[in-house]
Amino acid sequence: MHISRNYLIIGSLYLVLGIFLGMYMGGSGDHSLAPLHAHINLLGFALMTLFGILYRVIPAMADSVLARVQFWLHQIGAVVLLVMLFLLLSGRITEAAMVPITPLAEFLVLLSVLAYAVNLWRSA
Repeated sequence: MHISRNYLIIGSLYLVLGIFLGMYMGGSGDHSLAPLHAHINLLGFALMTLFGILYRVIPAMADSVLARVQFWLHQIGAVVLLVMLFLLLSGRITEAAMVPITPLAEFLVLLSVLAYAVNLWRSA
Protein backbone atom coordinates (compact mmCIF):
# COMPACT_ATOMS: atom_id res chain seq x y z
CA MET A 1 0.00 0.00 0.00
CA HIS A 2 1.51 3.30 -1.05
CA ILE A 3 0.12 5.45 1.73
CA SER A 4 0.93 8.80 0.16
CA ARG A 5 -0.92 7.92 -3.04
CA ASN A 6 -3.93 6.64 -1.11
CA TYR A 7 -4.19 9.80 0.97
CA LEU A 8 -3.88 12.03 -2.10
CA ILE A 9 -6.50 10.12 -4.08
CA ILE A 10 -9.00 9.98 -1.22
CA GLY A 11 -8.30 13.64 -0.42
CA SER A 12 -9.13 14.58 -4.01
CA LEU A 13 -12.41 12.66 -3.78
CA TYR A 14 -13.31 14.63 -0.65
CA LEU A 15 -12.46 17.84 -2.53
CA VAL A 16 -14.88 16.92 -5.32
CA LEU A 17 -17.57 16.04 -2.76
CA GLY A 18 -16.97 19.30 -0.89
CA ILE A 19 -17.22 21.34 -4.08
CA PHE A 20 -20.45 19.63 -5.11
CA LEU A 21 -21.93 20.24 -1.67
CA GLY A 22 -20.84 23.88 -1.82
CA MET A 23 -22.40 24.28 -5.27
CA TYR A 24 -25.64 22.73 -4.00
CA MET A 25 -25.76 25.08 -1.02
CA GLY A 26 -24.97 28.11 -3.17
CA GLY A 27 -27.54 27.20 -5.80
CA SER A 28 -30.31 26.31 -3.39
CA GLY A 29 -29.66 29.06 -0.87
CA ASP A 30 -29.86 26.41 1.86
CA HIS A 31 -26.68 26.58 3.92
CA SER A 32 -27.79 24.25 6.69
CA LEU A 33 -25.06 21.77 5.72
CA ALA A 34 -22.26 24.37 6.00
CA PRO A 35 -20.65 22.64 9.01
CA LEU A 36 -20.59 19.38 7.03
CA HIS A 37 -19.06 21.22 4.08
CA ALA A 38 -16.30 22.57 6.35
CA HIS A 39 -15.62 19.15 7.88
CA ILE A 40 -15.46 17.48 4.45
CA ASN A 41 -12.95 20.05 3.27
CA LEU A 42 -10.84 20.05 6.44
CA LEU A 43 -10.94 16.42 7.66
CA GLY A 44 -11.26 15.04 4.16
CA PHE A 45 -9.44 17.17 1.62
CA ALA A 46 -7.00 19.36 3.56
CA LEU A 47 -5.85 16.92 6.22
CA MET A 48 -5.62 13.89 3.92
CA THR A 49 -3.78 15.88 1.28
CA LEU A 50 -1.37 17.19 3.90
CA PHE A 51 -0.76 13.67 5.21
CA GLY A 52 -0.22 12.44 1.64
CA ILE A 53 2.31 15.17 0.87
CA LEU A 54 4.19 14.66 4.13
CA TYR A 55 4.37 10.89 3.63
CA ARG A 56 5.80 11.59 0.17
CA VAL A 57 8.34 14.11 1.50
CA ILE A 58 9.42 11.86 4.41
CA PRO A 59 9.30 8.37 2.88
CA ALA A 60 10.68 6.69 6.02
CA MET A 61 7.32 7.45 7.67
CA ALA A 62 5.39 5.60 4.98
CA ASP A 63 7.08 2.26 5.59
CA SER A 64 5.98 1.94 9.22
CA VAL A 65 3.15 0.02 10.81
CA LEU A 66 2.09 3.30 12.42
CA ALA A 67 1.45 4.75 8.95
CA ARG A 68 -1.01 1.97 8.11
CA VAL A 69 -2.67 2.18 11.53
CA GLN A 70 -2.99 5.93 11.18
CA PHE A 71 -4.43 5.63 7.68
CA TRP A 72 -7.22 3.27 8.70
CA LEU A 73 -8.02 5.05 11.96
CA HIS A 74 -8.40 8.30 10.04
CA GLN A 75 -10.47 6.77 7.24
CA ILE A 76 -12.92 5.06 9.57
CA GLY A 77 -13.16 7.93 12.03
CA ALA A 78 -13.61 10.61 9.37
CA VAL A 79 -16.27 8.71 7.39
CA VAL A 80 -18.31 7.86 10.49
CA LEU A 81 -18.02 11.42 11.79
CA LEU A 82 -19.08 12.93 8.47
CA VAL A 83 -22.03 10.56 8.08
CA MET A 84 -23.21 11.31 11.61
CA LEU A 85 -22.87 15.05 11.03
CA PHE A 86 -24.88 14.76 7.82
CA LEU A 87 -27.61 12.81 9.61
CA LEU A 88 -27.75 15.40 12.40
CA LEU A 89 -27.77 18.47 10.15
CA SER A 90 -30.36 16.98 7.81
CA GLY A 91 -32.67 16.21 10.73
CA ARG A 92 -32.54 12.45 10.31
CA ILE A 93 -31.22 11.87 13.87
CA THR A 94 -31.06 13.83 17.10
CA GLU A 95 -27.99 14.83 19.07
CA ALA A 96 -28.92 12.26 21.68
CA ALA A 97 -28.81 9.53 19.02
CA MET A 98 -25.29 10.61 18.08
CA VAL A 99 -23.87 10.25 21.60
CA PRO A 100 -22.85 6.59 21.46
CA ILE A 101 -21.24 6.86 18.01
CA THR A 102 -19.80 10.33 17.42
CA PRO A 103 -17.36 10.42 20.37
CA LEU A 104 -15.91 7.11 19.19
CA ALA A 105 -15.42 8.49 15.67
CA GLU A 106 -13.81 11.63 17.07
CA PHE A 107 -11.55 9.47 19.23
CA LEU A 108 -10.48 7.44 16.18
CA VAL A 109 -9.52 10.66 14.37
CA LEU A 110 -7.59 11.80 17.46
CA LEU A 111 -5.78 8.46 17.66
CA SER A 112 -4.89 8.74 13.98
CA VAL A 113 -3.37 12.18 14.53
CA LEU A 114 -1.44 10.90 17.56
CA ALA A 115 -0.16 7.94 15.49
CA TYR A 116 0.91 10.41 12.80
CA ALA A 117 2.71 12.59 15.37
CA VAL A 118 4.57 9.64 16.90
CA ASN A 119 5.50 8.42 13.43
CA LEU A 120 6.78 11.87 12.50
CA TRP A 121 8.84 12.19 15.69
CA ARG A 122 10.39 8.77 15.09
CA SER A 123 11.12 9.28 11.39
CA ALA A 124 11.89 12.96 10.83
